[in-house]
Amino acid sequence: MIRLENVEKFYPQGVQKYYVLRRISLEIKEGEFVSIMGPSGAGKSTLLHIIGMHDSEWTGDYWFMGQPIHKLRPKDRAELRNKNIGFVFQSYHLLDHLTVYENLEIPLSYRDIKKSERESIVADILDKFQIVGKKDLYPNQLSGGQQQLVGVARAVIASPKLILADEPTGNLHTSQGKEIMELFKRLNNEGTTIVQVTHSEVNATYGNRVINLQDGWMAQ
Repeated sequence: MIRLENVEKFYPQGVQKYYVLRRISLEIKEGEFVSIMGPSGAGKSTLLHIIGMHDSEWTGDYWFMGQPIHKLRPKDRAELRNKNIGFVFQSYHLLDHLTVYENLEIPLSYRDIKKSERESIVADILDKFQIVGKKDLYPNQLSGGQQQLVGVARAVIASPKLILADEPTGNLHTSQGKEIMELFKRLNNEGTTIVQVTHSEVNATYGNRVINLQDGWMAQ
């Protein structure tokens, strides 16, 4: 599903280059549940954003579902991303001017789903995450944990082929965090590929493989 060859990311520093990622070559098969681990500043979130096609300033080759991402136009990349990938961000990334309901509906709008069907899917997910009472509230009216729950709900609502999660349980109580990881495990068992960035050894045990990063390099 995902293949990276010699992917590198750097920022110019005067005449020098500051590398965030060095010679990353990896493969993630469809249906895997992979954890990316390593100390702060190792390049974990950067790698996740490259895989998620939010970052286009990198060098190397990247194939996603057989498509050469390194050769695609930004518009085609965005279309591929919107149709196939769900994101759980550490800082929520909910749209402040939209209600919880409207935030959840956005990923469905990228697919050809009738309005009545969209309403039914949103109602189901509100129920599943026990946030029906929050549907007309705006993100700034929610606690951090509630915003994270909405963020996870938004990531899974359109049944994406790939879920990318950056510290998905970072702002949740232990019991809520466990629920989210159990949900990810269930989705993975049903065929969804999951890549998570985590510091948690416990969260990593839900996956079937760990990629360790150290100073931008993949540790052997």
